Amino acid sequence: MADGKAKGTNNVVAKGSRVSVEYTGTFDDGTVFDTTDGRSPIAFVTGNGEVIRGFDDAVIGMKKGEQKTIKITPQDGYGERDERLLQQVPRSVFPAEMKLDRNMGFSFRAPQGQMMHATITGVSSDTVTLDMNHPLAGKNLVFKLKVVDINQPERS
Repeated sequence: MADGKAKGTNNVVAKGSRVSVEYTGTFDDGTVFDTTDGRSPIAFVTGNGEVIRGFDDAVIGMKKGEQKTIKITPQDGYGERDERLLQQVPRSVFPAEMKLDRNMGFSFRAPQGQMMHATITGVSSDTVTLDMNHPLAGKNLVFKLKVVDINQPERS
């Protein structure tokens, strides 16, 4: 304890901890939508809004090596779907040579300068229908989590 830290303080995730987490995310029906299997764990600082709220809240209080399964509702995930985020735009806003397909995703810069993401949900000769909801909006998400590393914030 010469460094002033109580023994074992790095064993439990606290707000402000930098954590590394392995996970598999599925829908209610068990379909996997994302996983760290075969990749490095996700690393983030808890309480900083770097991951969705339900994920962030779930790791607080977990111990290194602990595993658990959680269910995140849209309110604590990517939000409810907002039908106002479905927009029809003229086909002419896209380059004429650009092939536009249903379910194609792309990014663009909004007039205010922020990056936006959209998925094409319909294409006609005159218009393109865009969905700017997050692809996981409105969905319940199930995560199997395992905390693989914890680094507590420095205290002065």
